[in-house]
Amino acid sequence: MTVVSQKNIRYCSLLILLLYVLLFSFPARADIFTYIDGDGVIHFTNVPTAGNCRVFIKENRGDLRRYSVPDLYDHFISAAAENHGVSFSLLKAVIKAESNFDSNAVSPKGAVGLMQIMPENFQLLKVSDPYDPWENIMGGAEYLRYLLDTFDGELSLALAAYNAGPTRVQSCKGIPPIRETEEYVQRVMKYYQYLISKK
Repeated sequence: MTVVSQKNIRYCSLLILLLYVLLFSFPARADIFTYIDGDGVIHFTNVPTAGNCRVFIKENRGDLRRYSVPDLYDHFISAAAENHGVSFSLLKAVIKAESNFDSNAVSPKGAVGLMQIMPENFQLLKVSDPYDPWENIMGGAEYLRYLLDTFDGELSLALAAYNAGPTRVQSCKGIPPIRETEEYVQRVMKYYQYLISKK
């Protein structure tokens, strides 16, 4: 028979209290995991329940605190989000990744403005002045809505298509194995996660 002394009980209680403090005094992490199911569909989650989950984005809270996300265009983003049924935080994350909120940005490939719209899409998206924040955000939101619908709401594929074009994503049946595109999807997802956490 084991005799437990009062001293041992106090020691165990203190140890349990210390473990509780250590476990719950730090903010919860929000790593994003990915896995492919039996039908070949890619899933993203912050709860790694499937056995074949792997880390897609490792949160670094130090990096998150350094993000500069101005609210200069929030009224335009909010209106475009509501008009096209796209998440406000997602639109803002795409703008952060595409132009870092520089309405005069032009990419080496010729993409223009806040949401980096390609010239061949100006007419289709009713963008007459791609440097105008309102027009650019509305056009970019419309295009993002189209991509989300095209890929059945699969966010990673819609983002990959925003970067590499829908044809490449459709031909690969997934995120194209292009480093720029893979990094782009991760970057937008990280900004998106950060913006959601700020709400």
